[in-house]
Amino acid sequence: MESSYPQPLVMVDIALFTIRDKRLSLILTRRKEPPFEGLLALPGGFVHVQEDADTEAAARRVIRGKIGFDAPYLEQLFTFSGVARDPRGWSVSVVYYALVPWALLERNASVELCPVEALPSLPFDHQQIVAKAMERLRGKATYSSLPAFLLPGEFTMNDLHGIYQQTIGARLDKASFRHKILEQDIIEEIPRRFRTGAHRPAQLYRLSSKALTAFERKI
Repeated sequence: MESSYPQPLVMVDIALFTIRDKRLSLILTRRKEPPFEGLLALPGGFVHVQEDADTEAAARRVIRGKIGFDAPYLEQLFTFSGVARDPRGWSVSVVYYALVPWALLERNASVELCPVEALPSLPFDHQQIVAKAMERLRGKATYSSLPAFLLPGEFTMNDLHGIYQQTIGARLDKASFRHKILEQDIIEEIPRRFRTGAHRPAQLYRLSSKALTAFERKI
């Protein structure tokens, strides 16, 4: 039965983070159609009511279409809505943020990246979405295993230290960081696995759990 009430546009948008060259960056997409044709924007799209079980399924579909696989970490962020956010009409966007290791993206030539401190002017309300996502990411990084989802499956303690610094946006004392991380039991040594190079071999670690782990105290 057709509704006599006007229907809002329902969509999802995703703030998709990675780290390249030690810089926290967003994966952007260049819009192919109006409005704002040709401009860089956050990946997003309309909910497909015949295909998507819910907005998370829609977000995962959009991510797979953009990078070719599921993001290791995806979380609902906020709902943005209103008459003025989209020139096509009254709209609702359920926004997610996701983390992807650069090692999984570097062979994808179609990915457009921009460091978060040097973003262009974004269309719609995507600037506000990015600000909200950054606030959540930086805050949650101080008390959880969240930044580790930006790393490949195997990493050194130095890799982990660097990714926390880049995500939080602050310098962290190495000795104190190592102590706090080890007491949280979020990582485990990989037996007989080391990274070799100019310096002494570095022990390789992996996450103890694929689920997000909250800490008892901040990093």
